Amino acid sequence: MNLLLYMSPIAVLVLVPAVLIMEPNVLEVILSLGKQHRYMWLLLFINSTMAYSANLSNFLVTKHTSALTLQVLGNAKGAVAVVISILLFRNPVTVVGIGGYTMTVLGVVAYGEAKRRFR
Repeated sequence: MNLLLYMSPIAVLVLVPAVLIMEPNVLEVILSLGKQHRYMWLLLFINSTMAYSANLSNFLVTKHTSALTLQVLGNAKGAVAVVISILLFRNPVTVVGIGGYTMTVLGVVAYGEAKRRFR
């Protein structure tokens, strides 16, 4: 929680000027969308809550396990996302891609086994 407390204001100070420079009419668009769509502010609140929850869960996983475990979980998540995109959207896959994600899954399994053996 303390890390989020310190990171959030810095992120706002860095990102708000960048957004205002790269998208000069963003405030007008947000306000017009808020007037046009009834649930826009509710969806924005839900989106913010989900982003906060994702950050908090990352910090809690790191606290209770390790940074390496968080990285391994991130790699596993990427492999699962690729499999789901192949199954749902029929995305084409190259032999190199299959080999890479096979190595990723084997690495995740090997990490799990090594962690279980050396407890």
